[in-house]
Amino acid sequence: MSAPASPRLPPPAGVGADLPRPTSRRAPPPPRVVFERVSPEIDGGRFPVKRTEGDRVVVEADVFADGHDELACLLKVRREEDRRWIEIPMAFLDNDRWRGVFRVGAPGRYRYTLEGWIDAFRTWRRDMKKWLDAGQDVSVELEIGARLVAAAAKRATGADARALARWAKALRRPADPAAAGRRALDDALAALMDRYADRRLAAHLPRELEIVVERERARFSAWYELFPRSCSPEAGRHGTFRDVIDRLPYVAGMGFDILYLPPIHPIGIRHRKGPNNQVVCRPGDPGSPWAIGSAEGGHTAFHPQLGTREDFRRLVAAARRHGLELALDIAFQCSPDHPWVKRHPDWFRKRPDGTIQYAENPPKKYQDIYPLDFDSADWSSLWREGLEVFRFWLGEGVRVFRVDNPHTKAFAFWEWLIREIQREHPDAIFLAEAFTRPKVMYRLAKLGFSQSYTYFAWRHTAREMRAYLTELTRTEIAEFFRPNFWPNTPDILTEPFQTGGRPVFMARLVLAATLAANYGIYGPAYELGENRPLVPGKEEYLDSEKYQLRHWDLDAPGSLRDLIARVNRARRDHPALQRNDGLVFFDTDNDQLLCYAKVTEDRSDAVLGVVNFDPRHTQAGWATVDPAALGLDPRRPYEVEDLLTGNRYTWSGPRNYVALDPAILPAHLFHVRQAGARA
Repeated sequence: MSAPASPRLPPPAGVGADLPRPTSRRAPPPPRVVFERVSPEIDGGRFPVKRTEGDRVVVEADVFADGHDELACLLKVRREEDRRWIEIPMAFLDNDRWRGVFRVGAPGRYRYTLEGWIDAFRTWRRDMKKWLDAGQDVSVELEIGARLVAAAAKRATGADARALARWAKALRRPADPAAAGRRALDDALAALMDRYADRRLAAHLPRELEIVVERERARFSAWYELFPRSCSPEAGRHGTFRDVIDRLPYVAGMGFDILYLPPIHPIGIRHRKGPNNQVVCRPGDPGSPWAIGSAEGGHTAFHPQLGTREDFRRLVAAARRHGLELALDIAFQCSPDHPWVKRHPDWFRKRPDGTIQYAENPPKKYQDIYPLDFDSADWSSLWREGLEVFRFWLGEGVRVFRVDNPHTKAFAFWEWLIREIQREHPDAIFLAEAFTRPKVMYRLAKLGFSQSYTYFAWRHTAREMRAYLTELTRTEIAEFFRPNFWPNTPDILTEPFQTGGRPVFMARLVLAATLAANYGIYGPAYELGENRPLVPGKEEYLDSEKYQLRHWDLDAPGSLRDLIARVNRARRDHPALQRNDGLVFFDTDNDQLLCYAKVTEDRSDAVLGVVNFDPRHTQAGWATVDPAALGLDPRRPYEVEDLLTGNRYTWSGPRNYVALDPAILPAHLFHVRQAGARA
């Protein structure tokens, strides 16, 4: 008995839908060239890659076709608002891999794509050389070449057309075919033929890929966070914008370029938190700046005790005079007293009893905060209002924003808003405060956030740090995610700071500022070594500035302000420290030591770091450094100058000895140069 015939299953949906079908004899055939493995390309082109103005962009792709014909391939680039493409010839690397390079200009959005075709003249030229080398008669081949050149002459104009016509005539029935064939290999003819190539059957990458170009500050910045209300020189008095102006020389003197202020808006009264996040507050307790909104106004209002709109404008101008930019915290949440609560109750989630649901992050409860509902029926009005908040502060001269908990708001909202803002203000920078799952953090970066907080604070060993930085700088993530390393924040006081004391503060400062081109600290808590936890082992500060005024003695003994200034000076003086793409790691024979270097692309500048992760004991060992990777001649000695102490040493070869006492200084930061070279 024969087996039943197998049923004919339909192909999966979409399979074969785009296959070419013959139509008529006059229709051109489909292109033969294909493109694969294009880089950089994020999620098939769904999201842009990131660069800063003047950056070099390297585009690679596998480009090939059936058969053995020679190919030509172009990288095409334009600003989004331009209609004309700039065409850049791509170079063949190996194994069907091609590369094109260009530099981006001013901030904005750029597009790039690929075009490739079978190049009959390149194929003819390649084969002509082989025929000549073999001593074959090339008379017929010369006629084929002449026809190709004559066709190019018709596509050309002016002097180029006349030159190509002369070449075509010279290739037809010459007295000495071999001599004519050798002349036809002339590079000048090849250049003309490339200029007027036959691209009628060219293949095009079926998508335009996008680049978001931002100003340099998006790639390289040093942030300093402070609470304006704690800037008063008098203990117990609420600080003002004028007090912050007086604090500017101190911040600028440490070498920071961005001064970040937590929310500066009116603070709600209902459910206001007391010291140490107590549910009940006392008269005069200032509450949390993140409980935004009161009768005085909301997200576009100024806390009356900080000062007026004019006072704020004076602060923005004064900061600029000190080489500082002001960054503001944008937190889309409301106190129960925020004007939006009455005007737009539908923007908030309701509990079964009709009351608005306050914010929670179990086990934490934020009774003083109502989260906004980005899924509300009136979502479009909420989105537009959020955009207007940013526009207000842009109108006040602010261009840098730290966005609070963006991962708790709609992804689509941020993609729309950031694109709108950067279309109007290409110099706007957005820092995502999103301590959440990696894929969510990376998605926010893809959507447009210029920088992001990271897991740096929780990488406590040299091995963990090396693995994390390798992920951030040596994978596709580097194309869209710019890490901003913060060793502490008003919410984060990790256990090593609580138990390791001053050595941890020094080591983590050097790591944050030199492993990442963007970094920040929450001060004056950092330079003054604030490490008292609310509960041992927990990350909350005792007497946190989030809930009360603090008075800081900036001249207290043991301040790290001088070390911070030296680190920031090294960052400014050394281009190697201003990027992440030049980071390399070197092995040591001691797991407590991390050895790494930052090197410029042309290897004209190299900085080598060695950090001791043990805050209690001297750690020593041999670091195995590759001198060639640092732009050095490995056969000659080289000099390392510690940018933190001024000490100099002469090293030679790959293996060199280091010892770091954390009680003195747990890190070396060496400028590396060949012995005898000018400083």
